[in-house]
Amino acid sequence: MTDVPAAREVLLILRYLSRQPRPVPARAIARDLGLPRSTTYHLHLADDRRYGLGVSAYELGTGYVRQAPLQRLARVPLSHLTDQAGHSSHLAVMHGREVLYVIEDRAPGRAPLVTDVGVRLPAQLTASGRAMLAALPAASVRALFPEPGAFVLRTDHGPRTLRELRELLAEVRRRGYATEDGDVTPGLRSVAAAVLDHAGHPEAGVAVTFPGAEADETSIARFAQLVIAAAAEISRRIGGG
Repeated sequence: MTDVPAAREVLLILRYLSRQPRPVPARAIARDLGLPRSTTYHLHLADDRRYGLGVSAYELGTGYVRQAPLQRLARVPLSHLTDQAGHSSHLAVMHGREVLYVIEDRAPGRAPLVTDVGVRLPAQLTASGRAMLAALPAASVRALFPEPGAFVLRTDHGPRTLRELRELLAEVRRRGYATEDGDVTPGLRSVAAAVLDHAGHPEAGVAVTFPGAEADETSIARFAQLVIAAAAEISRRIGGG
């Protein structure tokens, strides 16, 4: 039976490796930490049979550096947004060509959404992702979506080609906010705006999600102004524009 490392043991190993100048053999980890050698298997570097911190560990660390302050600074504006809109709001960050949801502020009496904390969704399908993609240079968007296979769908809706995505993003830039209608979950709509850093780079997307049947164009325009204001406030708090 495989000895799968517990969370505490994994943390011990990661801390140990972070102090090493180079990858080390499994026996050294087991000896220095007093752990079974099998607990090091999941960190194996196959090329040289040694163990070290790879790109995934770097992504975890830098992700914390980015997201922890952002989450702390965004909670109050997001809570105000939920109160004002009367619908659930959320904060997402880009993760490759997906968005990763880091805060969900659920409105009282509203059902849970697919955009729970830790969930990833195709960026081009979500209002938050579209808001962030619209703030990226065209070359960056092209690099994220180099071929039709990059366009994952959840329903029958959403852009399927780079040309369709570019047209959609041009509309987002023209309006100043992004929308989606049933592209993620049938019957639900979202409105979002991007949180920008001091250089105009999108750090996050702020969105409100609501039942499509409950919203007319007037209420959607109001939601748009609310998410724009919330995104601007979070941008200000992180030192952006």
